[in-house]
Parts: sequence; structure tokens; C-alpha cells
Amino acid sequence: MDEGHSLQALADYTGSRLQGNAELRLHAVVSIEKAQAGELSYVRSAKYRHFLETSHASALILPPDLAETYRGDCLVNQNPYLAYAKAVTLLHSSPPPNAGIHPSAVIAEDAELAGLCSIGAKVVIESGTRIASGVIIEAGCVIGRDCRIGENSRLYPNVTLYPGTEIGKRCIIHAGAVLGADGFGFAPDGKAWFKIPQVGNVVVGNDVEIGANTCIDRAAMGSTIIGDGVKLDNLLQIAHNVQIGEHTAMAACTAVAGSVRIGRYCQIGGMSAIAGHLDITDNVVVTGTSLVSHSLTKPGVYSSGTTVVDNAVWRKNAVRFNQLDKLARRLQELERQLAVLQDKGSN
Repeated sequence: MDEGHSLQALADYTGSRLQGNAELRLHAVVSIEKAQAGELSYVRSAKYRHFLETSHASALILPPDLAETYRGDCLVNQNPYLAYAKAVTLLHSSPPPNAGIHPSAVIAEDAELAGLCSIGAKVVIESGTRIASGVIIEAGCVIGRDCRIGENSRLYPNVTLYPGTEIGKRCIIHAGAVLGADGFGFAPDGKAWFKIPQVGNVVVGNDVEIGANTCIDRAAMGSTIIGDGVKLDNLLQIAHNVQIGEHTAMAACTAVAGSVRIGRYCQIGGMSAIAGHLDITDNVVVTGTSLVSHSLTKPGVYSSGTTVVDNAVWRKNAVRFNQLDKLARRLQELERQLAVLQDKGSN
């Protein structure tokens, strides 16, 4: 078994205050219900206080208010969830693949690969592409012409970068993601659709993570831009010419239509839809399954849609919703008539 790390080393790495045995060795982070001897877990709030009495973990990560009465070994941190994330990073890190190029990889003669890259089986790298030091490209990836991949970025299996795509440093792109496919651009000619050539590209900043099977379309002209530190979940659709500001996070199954501009430090809940050509300012939170149909110009939390109810209730509400316009017109007419009567009475 891995000897793990001392509780003191974990305290230093996570920025926590140590309470207990500094030499205690821990080798894994495990859920509070299942943790055993030699393992670390965490409790993030008083809501889960009861686990302090039942957990078999050798040590816990706790907020200060819970640590005051806890008699066991622990790491004390104002943000136990962040400390947990750092502890997992330290205790569960896996060595990267060895540098080198698999014999089955197909690489254009003029492609430039810096040292310490790892290129997996069946990878295709086309002409004019430049790949920086420390990049890991796993099996089955296709890197089109004139792409750029920055230092220490990692592409998991079967990622596709269309020609001209640019990836920054320390990015993670999960399996099946497609960056740089044509945007959905067609002009009607009266009988059919005429395809509009998409001649832009996709530019991804540094420290970006892109989830599995997410699609980011190339711009019609110019660039679709994903800012530094952006985190995109699985199965997102980002259309052509979208711009996403730094450190914005977007949950799964969200769709963003063309030419939307999303600010910095936004949070977009899962299964949301954002209509085209809108602006969303910085520090906006959109809750899950929301439809954003107009620009959001002020920071804050925004929601739309209705929560699930019994089907019979929903059907009645749907009927009433379709009657809202008639009811509103009747109310306006009644208000007009009442105003006339009040005016006559005052005379």
C-alpha cells in the first residue's frame, strides 16, 4: 500500500491548521460514511455534525466550529471543501504517461513537437501544428492543421481539434470533445439553405477544463473565445462567435447560441439555454434549466421555468396559462369601466 502523506504535510499543502498527531500517515480520501483507518474524510458544515461520532476515518477536515469539540485528529480550515479538493490532489495524484510518441501515431513532417510530450496510439497531428513541452495527447485524438497547444495541457482520448484551434497552457480537454467544428450558419435562398463558410477559429485560454463530448464551434469570422480559467462541464454546446469570460463555470447540457458574450466569474446551471446575440455581465448566476432570452446587465442570481408538480395540476395550470392574455384584457376593461364610474361619481 502507498505510504501516503503525514497529517502535517497535508496541513501544509491544504493551508489548514493541524489539530492532533502530526506524524499520522494517510493514504486516501474517502467519503465520510466509508472511510476507515489510514483514510481522510471531511465534514463541511454543522448539518453533518452527527458523522463526527460515527466516522471511522483516521482524520477529518473540519470547519473551526466543529473542530472546537472534536477530540480526534483533524485539519481545521475555513473552507473544508477546498481543503478536501487539495487533499485529493495530493493523495490521489497519478504519474503522467511517459514522454514519447507511440509507433502508430501519424504526425506531419512539418508539425513541431517540443520535448517531454506524450503522444498516444492512433493520434493524428496534421501539418503546421505546434505542440509545446509537457503536452499529453491520448489515444485516438485528431489535431488538425495549424493548431496550437500550450505547455502541460492534456487531451484525453478521441478529442478532435479542427484546423486553426488554439489551446492555452495547462488545459484539460476530456474524451470526445470537439473544438472548431463549423458553426451553424446557413442563408435561405427561398428554396433551400446555402451554407455560410465558417472561416474563424476557436481560441482557448490558460487553465481551462472542457468536459467530455462538449462541442465548441469555430467562429464564422474572427474567434470563438474561451477565457482563462473557464470550466465547462460535459455535453455543452457553445456556438460560433461566443465569448466566455475568465473563470466562468457552466454545468452540463447547457446550450449557448451564436455571438453571446458571457462575462467573468459567472455560473451557469445545467440544462440552461441562452439565446443568441445576448450579453451577460460579470458575476451572474443562472440557476439550472433556465431560459435566458434577454441580456443580463446587472450582477445577481437569475432563474426561469417552473418546478415539477403533479401532472393533473400542471395540466390545469397550462390551460390557465393559455387564458392569461384574455384574462388580462378583461381586467384592463374592468379597470377602465371602474375608472369611468368613479369619474361620474365624483361629478
